Amino acid sequence: MGLPEDAWVMTIRLFVAAVLSGVIGLEREVKQHPAGFRTHLLVGVGACLMMLLSIYGFQEFIEENENARLDPARLPAYVVSGIGFLGAGTILVHGVTVKGLTTAASIWVVAGIGLVVGNGMFFEAVLTTIIVVLSLLFLNKFEKTWIGRASAERLNVVVRNKAVELSTVVNLVEKQNIEVHKILVEDYPNHRELDLIKYTLVVSYPERKLTPKIYDDLYSVDYIYKVYTTD
Repeated sequence: MGLPEDAWVMTIRLFVAAVLSGVIGLEREVKQHPAGFRTHLLVGVGACLMMLLSIYGFQEFIEENENARLDPARLPAYVVSGIGFLGAGTILVHGVTVKGLTTAASIWVVAGIGLVVGNGMFFEAVLTTIIVVLSLLFLNKFEKTWIGRASAERLNVVVRNKAVELSTVVNLVEKQNIEVHKILVEDYPNHRELDLIKYTLVVSYPERKLTPKIYDDLYSVDYIYKVYTTD
């Protein structure tokens, strides 16, 4: 006994959604991002399933109730809005640094791919997959090479409290053509015998890393005990 025609259509669409979503997830998996191959594949297949449910799931009900009306866009609309919660789970905020936005965006796109595959729009789904994969693979390198995007880091300077003014540290940094965006001052409890504080400067600069001269300039100041950077 063979499967009904609709069943074959749904099977093919689910497999296509799994393949296309998995291709995008594989790129995220290779780069060790929070949501990888399995997450993207499941999102794509789940979105495709919701679209198939919206198209085929209520046919018998409509046939039995002539006055019933069905809006096939309602379920997909909930998928598009609801997938934001899953994407938000991949975004990590550490201080002023935000990571995972690209992965969250790729999950959202994968949900869209699953929906259009569920609707039978194979060409659009394949084209979108190609665009997404190429952008994930090459646009990051393009930005660094051609756009000259400035690097951004946090420069941490540990000093004796009230012995080194914040303005002194900022002036030394800005002399090296380094732009200071934000400043955080907090206690540095690692040394109990010394009253230390830490200046954290969020900085950007055209080079890919801070030059050694800025470290030399800062260490030349009395009562500066430690200088280090964090992402």
